[in-house]
Amino acid sequence: MPAPMNTARRSLLIGAATLLSLAATAPAALAAPAAGKTPAATPPAHMSTLGGARLGRPGTQVNLAPGVPVLPKDLTARSWIVSDAQSGEVLAAHNAHWALPPASTMKMLFADTLLPRFPRTTEHKVAAKDLAGMGEGSSVVGIAPGKTYSVHDLWLGVFLRSGNDAVHVLSAMNGGVAQTVQDMQHHADELQALDTHVVSPDGYDEPRQVSSAYDLSLVARSGLQKKDFRDYCSTVSADFGGKEIRNTNRLLSGDTDVPVYQGIAGVKNGNTTHAGATFTGVAQRGKQVLLVTVMNPQKQEHNEVYKETAKLFDWGFQAAGKVEPVGELVPPRGAAPAGTAPSGAPKGSAPAGKAGSEPVAAATTGSRGIGTALAVAGGLVVLLAGGVFLVNRRWPLPDLMRRRPRP
Repeated sequence: MPAPMNTARRSLLIGAATLLSLAATAPAALAAPAAGKTPAATPPAHMSTLGGARLGRPGTQVNLAPGVPVLPKDLTARSWIVSDAQSGEVLAAHNAHWALPPASTMKMLFADTLLPRFPRTTEHKVAAKDLAGMGEGSSVVGIAPGKTYSVHDLWLGVFLRSGNDAVHVLSAMNGGVAQTVQDMQHHADELQALDTHVVSPDGYDEPRQVSSAYDLSLVARSGLQKKDFRDYCSTVSADFGGKEIRNTNRLLSGDTDVPVYQGIAGVKNGNTTHAGATFTGVAQRGKQVLLVTVMNPQKQEHNEVYKETAKLFDWGFQAAGKVEPVGELVPPRGAAPAGTAPSGAPKGSAPAGKAGSEPVAAATTGSRGIGTALAVAGGLVVLLAGGVFLVNRRWPLPDLMRRRPRP
């Protein structure tokens, strides 16, 4: 269902103009509380240096200089990162590689891994066993055993309602939860999301299930190369089984204390007992496109993760072009020249271009591996006035997005 972007329609198009419809308000996203291990209160003294040495240091990393705006002073998240989606430059970060519970932001990796595998028109009759193993209190979209759902509807349930039931049904179609977890871990490794350890496909709290602000930004960047991923993560309201469902991303749909963020275009939020609130967002203003990931704000205010994300977006749009980056989002292994270590990779890392990571033709909608991933790194150009989202093509791109019908 189409919707306004701060009273003006937002659009996304990779390679051409496309309107993405967004709307109204949304309820909170909860992937559900569960037994798990509460993360340490302080980051490790030494973390991964993938993307740059400074990204491995604890604390805030930013190159302040004359003309560079000061970071917001009331940020409380355990970890966050602001990056340029065009170049991959990291403008500022705070404990970027701290491995923390990701909650439902893990569904970005789930979607980036499985979306290309099933045509959206494919239908599946749900068996009770498809829903087995869901954690107690899981967020659900309301899937019923014995009913038939299209893959399109299942993905709406994943992206809009963060439905763990939809995740489990799609996992069953993929050969089961164990197979899906294995596939997701393999894809994370291809993307060089090396802080990420997958235990459940839905992000439910499980011991040792972690990711980082850095990794979640890599995954979002990869997912945004896929038409369906862009489409689903940008949709606020849709019909599901005869009822309206709304996206739980507050910056996309708004709330009483959080307005729709100008230029927001996705991607995914989450909230569990041990992860706290987590969020990765992409937004564009003028020619600038930014990715922001925020993990576990310590300030206990309603919608705090969105408020801190909005402040970081505001800072990033002001600082872009003025601040010297502190690191970079590395490309996936197969995107670098064969036989060379990817930029920013630590010594001894596996060479790029390993088997199974060859680029996929641009005409496909996404890729089972990493083929179309990270064309974003070639340069996103967004023209708000014209409603256009363009990409300079350095790597293969998915199909152009199609214009949606207006209401």
